[in-house]
Amino acid sequence: MSVTKGPAPSCRVLILNERDPLHPKTGGAETHVYEIFRRLAARGHSISHFSSSFPGCARDEEVQGISVRRLGALPFYYPRVLWETARQTRARHFDVVVECLNKVPFYSPAYSRAPVLALCHHLFGEVAFQQVPWPVAATVWASERLIPPLYRSRPFVAISESTRRDLIARGLPGEGIVVSQPGIAPAAVQIDPKRTRGQGVIYVGRLEVYKKIDVMLRAMAKLADRFPEAPIVIVGRGPARPGLESLARDLGLSERTRFAGFVSDSERDVLLAEARVCVCPSEKEGWGLTVMESNAVGTPVVASDADGLRDSVRHGQTGYLVPEGDVEGFAQRIGEFLDDDELSAEMSAAALDWAKHFDWDRAADDMAEAIDRTRRGA
Repeated sequence: MSVTKGPAPSCRVLILNERDPLHPKTGGAETHVYEIFRRLAARGHSISHFSSSFPGCARDEEVQGISVRRLGALPFYYPRVLWETARQTRARHFDVVVECLNKVPFYSPAYSRAPVLALCHHLFGEVAFQQVPWPVAATVWASERLIPPLYRSRPFVAISESTRRDLIARGLPGEGIVVSQPGIAPAAVQIDPKRTRGQGVIYVGRLEVYKKIDVMLRAMAKLADRFPEAPIVIVGRGPARPGLESLARDLGLSERTRFAGFVSDSERDVLLAEARVCVCPSEKEGWGLTVMESNAVGTPVVASDADGLRDSVRHGQTGYLVPEGDVEGFAQRIGEFLDDDELSAEMSAAALDWAKHFDWDRAADDMAEAIDRTRRGA
């Protein structure tokens, strides 16, 4: 990746994030990163991204106005990121490095000659042991222990107050952490909040163990006598799908549970708009992007009272927060929506109003300011 020729751009930014939007395991973090940085690219910034590879991918590719260089599969990716970042920042090819802290830390302050801005979606902590085999989880947990001493003097952008509190609890100074909440794209469908919806229940997101999608299925099993035909839709892909399909069969829900897999944004909006309630039982999120995607089409949410989700859900107004893993609590709150058309309509209107507060252009403005401060050392 060479230095951009021609007139000097307003800023040359290097993104360090494990995946780009074309990666088959892409998720909410990648959506957040690209919604912001494609806007900065359109404003004249030169944006590059060192990403990991996947089968069939190109080594170099422009994605949404961002120059992506894929440095290999995971066993090779992180060592190559270190080498390439060190080499290219020493050659002054970049003005600022933006490191995304949402998986394994890159430790870029240790080797980047360009100033580093940390963008933190969330850290895993002990939740890692719920998602991956313990040797991998132990590595992630141990790697995060080095964040406070190494990043203490670096500026941070956190996507929620929950993430900011987590960083401060780990020993990072609060005055260096700016909170910038994600935006939400305009919905692909027109919504009338007064219309009576069907009794559909939906989940949208990665199918991972820590997302606790089994809680939703178990809650729906408890409601089977009251709502025997309420359809269940699970949107997304991930390693937890076979186990969830097996659980749906065991609970007697397979006939009315649809695993939709990965869908386009417009298809997602249609499915969300058809549902009475979206369920987000995850035990930890950086923000809860799917909460806002649901609210943008007037669909209220029942979610875990967990980091990130308690920032995006207005309890009693746009949905309900339930103690993490509480199947009875989820069943009660889901049942309230399915049973009460008036409650559903009221919260649908409130959800639509709440979603209007979140804008990607504003999030891009926040990031541009943070990058400028980082570049100037302010």
